[in-house]
Amino acid sequence: MAYIRFEVRTTTLERQAVSATFPSAATSVADARRFVRRTLAEWGMDEASDDAVLATSELATNAVTYAGTSFEVACRLADGQIQVEVRDLHPTRGIAMPGLNASSGRGLPSIARLAASWGVTYEGRTKGVWFRLPQPSVNGMANGGVNGAPAAFAGPGEEQGVTEAARTAEQGPHPAQDVIDLGAADVRRDGSAPGSGPGGARTADAMIERSEAARRAAGPAGGGLDAGMGMGMGTGAMAAATAGVPRPGQEMPVAGDRVLRSPAALEALEDALTAVRDALGAEAAAVLLTERDGSLVMGASSGLPDELAFGDLSLASLGPAVRGGPWVSSDSADPIAAALRARSVAAAPIEAQGRFTGLIVAVSGESGRFTEPDGVRIGRIADETALTLEKARIGELERSWRGWLSFVAEASDLLAGTLDQERTMALVAQLVVPRLAQWCAVYTGGEGDPSGLAYVWHADETQADGLRDLLEHADLAPSMDAPGPWHGLTTAPPDVRAAAGATAADQAYAFPLIARGRRIGTIVIGRPHGDRFPRSAIELAEELSRRAALAVDNARLYSAQTAMSSALQRSLLPPGVPDIPGLEVAVVYEPAGEGSEVGGDFYDVFETTARADDPFPGHGTAPPSASRWRFAIGDVCGTGPEAAAVTGLARHALRILAAEEMSVPDVIARLNRLILGEGERGRLLTLLHGEIKPRPRRDGVTIRLTSAGHPPPLVLDPDGSVRDVASPQPLLGVFDEVDFHTDTVDLRPGQVLLCVTDGVTERRAGARLLGDGHGLERLLAGCTGLSAGAVAARIQRAVRDFGPEPSNDDVALIVLRAS
Repeated sequence: MAYIRFEVRTTTLERQAVSATFPSAATSVADARRFVRRTLAEWGMDEASDDAVLATSELATNAVTYAGTSFEVACRLADGQIQVEVRDLHPTRGIAMPGLNASSGRGLPSIARLAASWGVTYEGRTKGVWFRLPQPSVNGMANGGVNGAPAAFAGPGEEQGVTEAARTAEQGPHPAQDVIDLGAADVRRDGSAPGSGPGGARTADAMIERSEAARRAAGPAGGGLDAGMGMGMGTGAMAAATAGVPRPGQEMPVAGDRVLRSPAALEALEDALTAVRDALGAEAAAVLLTERDGSLVMGASSGLPDELAFGDLSLASLGPAVRGGPWVSSDSADPIAAALRARSVAAAPIEAQGRFTGLIVAVSGESGRFTEPDGVRIGRIADETALTLEKARIGELERSWRGWLSFVAEASDLLAGTLDQERTMALVAQLVVPRLAQWCAVYTGGEGDPSGLAYVWHADETQADGLRDLLEHADLAPSMDAPGPWHGLTTAPPDVRAAAGATAADQAYAFPLIARGRRIGTIVIGRPHGDRFPRSAIELAEELSRRAALAVDNARLYSAQTAMSSALQRSLLPPGVPDIPGLEVAVVYEPAGEGSEVGGDFYDVFETTARADDPFPGHGTAPPSASRWRFAIGDVCGTGPEAAAVTGLARHALRILAAEEMSVPDVIARLNRLILGEGERGRLLTLLHGEIKPRPRRDGVTIRLTSAGHPPPLVLDPDGSVRDVASPQPLLGVFDEVDFHTDTVDLRPGQVLLCVTDGVTERRAGARLLGDGHGLERLLAGCTGLSAGAVAARIQRAVRDFGPEPSNDDVALIVLRAS
């Protein structure tokens, strides 16, 4: 749970300030977003919250990812502007606007577009990045759009607008937090839904419903803000954000679907139709709008039948004359007259600033009905309509761009929430379906690596098995370096295609997963036959594939590192604990961290042969076959590969030197010289090493031990008293030519010897340590009468429960109890 400190200073209604402090944790980004949204809502600035939340998400992510410190978010309302500042504690980490080829921090250009102004301030030990937004009441804009009307992503048949439920859902738990719960679920490779963890069944798709609701509230999905992965708007997203804007000297048609999303535009079209029919006395009227490919579709009509089919009607089929101004025609073979089943038409282009939006057409069933003056009148109506439609188009572009930011920001949060490779691929597929496609398949493997189908997801779960079977029998996803159509489904055997039904005829599009210059897989998305991919869906999928590639590669590298660390850690620990007559032995080992680092603590208990000249209680000198046992517990300074090297050296040297029949002091002295011989690679090492031999008549055991800079071992007597039983001696790796000696402990039945590393005694809870004030002694005293295993378990539990935070040091302990 994030720690939040509020500081509120209010002088007048026009000047307010509030701040909150968050720890350096992934969940803090979502907490910062909720803090800003709640603050602006309290100030009555809900209309500006979307922009503020998106920009705050970018800056908070940068603070967590790059500064790595706690950060403060401060909101101020003064002089007609809203200012939000994110301040971290890493003043030396500079902020620079990234270039086109930058792999991180590319959300800063998005902040530059969202904010009225932004900048960086350095003050001593802190660095702050701030941005300012005008109050909505100042500029009269809602959500940055013309009419403030949200619109859904342009998927065919998708509901447009926003409901109150969507707004309510947006205030719920953030999807980045939900993805943590996904860790308890079983995400399977067969494309089925993840299993249920505590609290009931939950899928990644269900988890991001709130994200989808928030995205719909913001507008159509599109480009990207760096919210979860330090990346900003990519080339595909930027292309969509500027779609319909011609380059200098270039004229291009405007996609009519953007116009039809605006209620103001729809009202303008209805007004235009009424004006045309009234001014020209036309029997019917229509507004034809352009698609991205130049084809014409019906935008609005009055007095025309509903079953009109336009076929191949397009700007190309009409010729260049359509851009020259209004015209009238009494030729029933005219393409527009034929499409509208008219004998005469009067038409005018809808153009504004070189952008062609469509045509206004007056229709009559009477030949020669319209004259040149009618063309002038409809031209004036078209000019007036063009201004309104251009304003609506720009507003829809802006809302579309903001929607892209919102969707990709939430997607980035989800992808950044896990380092499990399979779960990452599952999230990728479920982000795509059904928002961008009907189904999605993720292939792994790339340059030099075998390819394989890793995950399949279909909007209709009943078709998931058939789709997987179809993909497994089809050609593998192509080795491609750029997105493009994929026709692999046609290569499946006829019987498999027949079993898949209509899915076998689906159209598919493939996107390579390229991370750090290396292809690591492919994403294939599909839609039913005839349901074409909108350009915006392809561009968003391309942007998502770039983020997914980095997320999958990060998860792959983390998994490989964790597996390597685990294998190395296992090699540094003994294979097992031997049975020692008359002695119970229990061991505990817990490395710190999340499994990605090798610990510096180690232990060992092993059997060795007694030296022939070694006195053996009750038998004079020891017989050659007599067994002794040795134990060791040590702590190398630091963690990671350097500490692991010394750990491996120490543990294996102890066994080798013991096999050479060297005494305990001689073994430690030789190990000390070995560590010193490592030079700069050597690390300081504390070590407790001892030899165990049985006493006669099963009267316990005798232990001779040496403590080289290690926490002293403790003995628990049956009456509950505790004492330490070793004199301190120098740690290893510091002094040469040290004479080590042993201390002797007679462990009688019922007595317990406890050996620990400083991860136990120095376990921290605030300013207190577990070992302060003989804390470990008191803890051991409460273990009277317990077995060795029970003593080890109680101390392990006490270490875990001592502080609220996980331990940042390795924990190792050995418990020996004479029986």
